[in-house]
Amino acid sequence: MTTTNTINATADIDLAEAITEGITEAEAARTRLDFAKSAPKVFRAIVGFDAAAREGLGPALVELIQIRASHLNHCAYCLHMHTNDARKAGESEDRLHLVAVWREARHFFTAKEQAALALTEAVTLVADGGIPDEVYAQATAHFDDAELAHVLALIMTINTWNRVALATGKVAGTDERR
Repeated sequence: MTTTNTINATADIDLAEAITEGITEAEAARTRLDFAKSAPKVFRAIVGFDAAAREGLGPALVELIQIRASHLNHCAYCLHMHTNDARKAGESEDRLHLVAVWREARHFFTAKEQAALALTEAVTLVADGGIPDEVYAQATAHFDDAELAHVLALIMTINTWNRVALATGKVAGTDERR
């Protein structure tokens, strides 16, 4: 029996064991569920939610939110995808490198972007202390109700996508949208 067959036959084997046994991360990830095929209706619903959330938001803001949430969730697959999307939309390398430390590099980001990044962190890490009133107030100072609703929806969708990618073992650099 090959190592790949062993992985398929052993449901409880983890990625570290697979790599130790000579299986690449990409090969091990292929043994995970294909979410889009296995739950196409759910997958399409998330795609629709994501598309609706983006409406009315600028592409740079959309990508900054998705990049920051992906940092916080340790989702390399989504981080790779959204940094590439941001570059294609004209985002600078300086800003892409500084999203993770935006508080120390505020001068690279507008006040509106800073409010969105702070809200992204609070919503993504909601279990760590909820959404602080000052973070929410800062967001309401920069977004009208419709924009704020879309920002919140976008934060929710990227957190969902991060969890789908992590749970199904998506590998950075294998953007399947194309």
